[in-house]
Amino acid sequence: MVLNTTMLSWVTFIYFGSAVLYIFRMVTGKEFWGPPATYTALIGLLAQSTALVLRWIESYKMGIGHAPLSNLYESLIFFSWTIVLLYLIIEWRIKSRNLGAFVIPFAFIAISYASFSPNVNSRIQPLIPALQSNWLICHVITCFFGYAALTIACGLGLMYLIKGLDRGEGSSAFFKLLPNRDILDELSYHSIVIGFIFLTLGIITGSVWAYSAWGSYWSWDPKETWSLITWLIYAAMLHSRLIGGWRGKRMAIMSLIGFVSVLFTYFGVNLLPGLHSYF
Repeated sequence: MVLNTTMLSWVTFIYFGSAVLYIFRMVTGKEFWGPPATYTALIGLLAQSTALVLRWIESYKMGIGHAPLSNLYESLIFFSWTIVLLYLIIEWRIKSRNLGAFVIPFAFIAISYASFSPNVNSRIQPLIPALQSNWLICHVITCFFGYAALTIACGLGLMYLIKGLDRGEGSSAFFKLLPNRDILDELSYHSIVIGFIFLTLGIITGSVWAYSAWGSYWSWDPKETWSLITWLIYAAMLHSRLIGGWRGKRMAIMSLIGFVSVLFTYFGVNLLPGLHSYF
């Protein structure tokens, strides 16, 4: 096992440790667990960043140099990296660790599936002709930053719905640490806007890339179709909020439904024959 793959396997356990610490903080209500959770996530992010750079360098040593974004293993690794990066930025901006227990586990699940699933090949492989384009980096980065932002929106939606179970008097430390639902609703909205913008850019860069590779901007490939469906779901959510005044529970539920569509766009369509089946 090459060094970068070994490092990424260890990052899986680091993110697991961070997720556990964030959950301990929420369950016990003790801030003691907060700083270790943040620093553990940051260490994992730095280690993962180093491993990605090493993997990139290793591909050039093999004579097939390309960014580590080309197959299911690499995309899962990058997905977890974007989730942690965006989360830590949000934690720093809002000065609150409450969201960590609902977001870091997603990063752990993504990287653990990449590291330990027998169905995922971790070897560095040469790019197929269609992927040999500078548009690869632009398309994958925009898509996965969009996915990461929508993952965070899903976490916020879960927090909103759980907060709704709080009966007030005599609530546990867990409920007390959950922010006010108006704050959660507003944060979720901003996350969806960011995710929607990046998803839009991902579709645009993918269309330009498709034209350069196959001579057509759109071919109704399963992944293209489901990307459009996902985009329409979030477009409807934003329209409903801005025009129809949707807020609160309806938006929280829709953020979960939208995330299911994101997951199907990412994983489900791999089971269908198409131009994107190599992922």
